[in-house]
Amino acid sequence: MIENSPSTIRWGIVGAGRIAKTFAADLVLAPHASLIAVASRQLSSAQAFADICSVPSAYGSYAEIFADPNVDAIYIATPHSHHKEHAIAALRAGKHVLCEKPVTVTPAELEAVIAVAVEEKRYFMEGMWTYFMPVIQKALEWVNTGRIGNLCHVKADFGFPLPYSPDLREYDIRLAGGCLLEMGIYPIAMAWLFLKKDPDAQTIWHHKADNGVEDDVVILNTYGKNRATAQLTTSFRSKLNNYLTLVGDRGTLTIADYWAAREVRLYEGSDCVDRFSEERFQQGFNHQIEQVSCDLLAGKLQPEVVSWDDSRAFQRQMAEIKNQF
Repeated sequence: MIENSPSTIRWGIVGAGRIAKTFAADLVLAPHASLIAVASRQLSSAQAFADICSVPSAYGSYAEIFADPNVDAIYIATPHSHHKEHAIAALRAGKHVLCEKPVTVTPAELEAVIAVAVEEKRYFMEGMWTYFMPVIQKALEWVNTGRIGNLCHVKADFGFPLPYSPDLREYDIRLAGGCLLEMGIYPIAMAWLFLKKDPDAQTIWHHKADNGVEDDVVILNTYGKNRATAQLTTSFRSKLNNYLTLVGDRGTLTIADYWAAREVRLYEGSDCVDRFSEERFQQGFNHQIEQVSCDLLAGKLQPEVVSWDDSRAFQRQMAEIKNQF
């Protein structure tokens, strides 16, 4: 249980980039969360962020925010290559941790962080915010209650053109660059959410940028005796359709831009027979923030919506894909 904060979790953000600003903007819509601090490697960056997002405290080092006794939980929004280091430091300082996905860059790193969370008795979760979207939860309900019959195919892609430059974070080898960890985790997470199993067989095609970092990946998985399939694609080379499509033997669900899902449509043949939508002006991080805040207020130490086993599956599957490059 959080001490001295009976109804609100006091959050701090590590990192002051684009994703951190989105998190801060959406946090104000989470009733049980308040943002009280931000830290960056340069105080000027943290202060600029604090001024824009109305954050009371700005720190020019991560150690300072970890030492702040008023901060209950830390959101880590630094490059993936630094997630393990920053998550462990925050946990050791007694903070609960929500870490942007991918939570680490290898399965071994993930296990190291989980071990510290267990030892320190602190909450730790990967920020797969899409799992908390009402539209995604409705799609899961419809699949589980048989609205589309037996699930036969999962199709998910995520790709936007990003011109090559080895100095960009997304292409930087030192920062675990590449489209698989940057964007491919979303299609992989969708296949896991709806099928909840590793593939029995897998075919991988990939393309590499000039520095050897993958910039296009196509994954074809098959699962079990029912022969369900997942067709998953991610790319820095081109804009993909960016849909999640769930095909059953009785119907089909489609979700455009599913990572920030706003509507799911249910088709029987060519006819749309049902739909569910969420009208919102924000990006949608607030759903995740509110759930984690409520988990903490309830004294939970492990997440349920994005469990440690879910994160293990993401890491396990991405490692296997990388092994085939």
